[in-house]
Amino acid sequence: MSVTLDGDKSGSVPVRARAFVRGPRPEAVPALVGTACTAVGLIDVAAGVFPRFRHSRMHSLAEVLPGALGPFAAALSLSAGVLLLLLAHGLKRHKRRAWRAAVVLLPAGALAQFSYRHSVLGALVSLTLCYLLVRHRSEFAALPDPRSRWRALANFVLLGAGSLGLGLVIVSAHPRRLVGSPSIADRLQHVLYGLVGFEGPVDYSGDTSWTVGCSLGALGLLTAVTTIYLAFRPEHPAARLTEDDEARLRALLERHGGRDSLGHFALRRDKAVVFSPSGKAAVCYRVVSGVMLASGDPIGDVEAWPGAIERFMDEARAHSWAPAVMGCGETGGEVWTRETGLTALELGDEAVVDVADFSLAGRAMRNVRQMVKRIERNGYETRVRRVADIGETELARIRRAAADWRGTDTERGFSMALGRIGDTADRDCFIATAHKTDEQSADSPYGDLKAVLHFVPWGNDGMSLDLMRRDRSADPGMNELLIVASLQAAPRLGIGRVSLNFAMFRSALARGERLGAGPVLRVWRGLLIFLSRWFQIESLYKFNAKFRPRWEPRFVVYRTARDLPRISFAAMQAEGFVHLALPRPLRFAPRRPCGHARSQAGEQDARTA
Repeated sequence: MSVTLDGDKSGSVPVRARAFVRGPRPEAVPALVGTACTAVGLIDVAAGVFPRFRHSRMHSLAEVLPGALGPFAAALSLSAGVLLLLLAHGLKRHKRRAWRAAVVLLPAGALAQFSYRHSVLGALVSLTLCYLLVRHRSEFAALPDPRSRWRALANFVLLGAGSLGLGLVIVSAHPRRLVGSPSIADRLQHVLYGLVGFEGPVDYSGDTSWTVGCSLGALGLLTAVTTIYLAFRPEHPAARLTEDDEARLRALLERHGGRDSLGHFALRRDKAVVFSPSGKAAVCYRVVSGVMLASGDPIGDVEAWPGAIERFMDEARAHSWAPAVMGCGETGGEVWTRETGLTALELGDEAVVDVADFSLAGRAMRNVRQMVKRIERNGYETRVRRVADIGETELARIRRAAADWRGTDTERGFSMALGRIGDTADRDCFIATAHKTDEQSADSPYGDLKAVLHFVPWGNDGMSLDLMRRDRSADPGMNELLIVASLQAAPRLGIGRVSLNFAMFRSALARGERLGAGPVLRVWRGLLIFLSRWFQIESLYKFNAKFRPRWEPRFVVYRTARDLPRISFAAMQAEGFVHLALPRPLRFAPRRPCGHARSQAGEQDARTA
């Protein structure tokens, strides 16, 4: 297959794309400066907290580092150390704001070195590091990450807790100067008073009380100043899909939506989008923990994909985000790796059922056939319809049931979930429902509704499973019943192919259980089975295999192996398996909208485990 930039039909990668792939790697200066700031910060904190450190063999090194400044050495060391530690990560990520703060902090430290201690060498160390920052200022051009003022509250809680813990260390670091034997409660009270500038119940001999008081006051002032700064700086909210973006994406999906079963999930409204210069292709993404996560293949004309991919990489480079793609197909993986120099790794397989080949007959389908017949004999009936054919009252009841039957407190899904049901813009989606009239139906807010499956369009002749929810009191096998009903109703709806769940590491599970599998493969399979206790890796594979699908491989695309742990953590956050938030008393109770992700039996994600 030949893929070119917009308007180039020659079949080769243009010079502009080759330069992008083979361009110089980022300079190592930001990483070195960030590491240096981390080391300096740790030594400054140690010099401010532990009196013996300032008189040890490390004294000759500590006295020439920013923060060791005469009578106020402890307080200034703590302040400079904590600030440098906070700035180090931003400097490593090429952040312009971190560069500006460091450029201001280092000359101030040099001036203090010379004014209080008359240390020429200490001032030179600060000015040399500052010179390196100014000399390589072009390396620090990354724009800020999306943020809100909630970060100010998070800073207050986290930095306040850190200051409290560090304050207890400071109060206890002078045992020979303590007067009496203050209790832990007295020391904690002394720290709390000291953070706001008052004297506490703990007393010391000599001038140690002054040193401890200055150190605690510096920590409290640092917490207050950083919190105020974060609270009053301009917000940069996370990007959202605008109405115009959504209209353009729908137009691309109408023409090219049959290429990728995950294409319709690009319409999630918590994603941002970049378009190719011609507007014929787009890449949708979300930024999580400094990782720019795209999902599936690019949307639109395959010949315009490189243009959209280049815009994506430009955006990642501008913000110093780590680029990554979750769940792209083979074609998408080939284009991504060729145009960007990224690496692809097989993540798992998507189960796709060709409707024309599906049948309940035969020994291989015996278990599914028996389960479906048993449930039908128990009085269940199924309905498979387009959303446009369902009345508003029934649709509202389905939405409510899907939200209430969600098996987790947090919404799950990102790359393979739409995040809504029955929206006015999604009238071409499909809903399969199971019904049974019994004694509970009359009093239930869901009526006779017992289970729901939601599908999104996959081009003009396919549909892709979005979510699976069921009433916990319903008979087991609701999901199997509705999948079979959907496959049987597919010809009537003009559907020829159905994408089911995504099975992570399916090939490893399948090969590892075969006769003759090697020891490494068996160990890897055993680890996957162990992890299935939390992530349903094996159960999803076995559930998918019931319907005799064909398997389509899916890949994760990443920059370097060092980024994989970071990308994995960001992907788990995006999918809802890891939820970072403030303590419950400090945040508003979240609303529970209709779920993002499907859950097998209403308990976990059905497409991504």
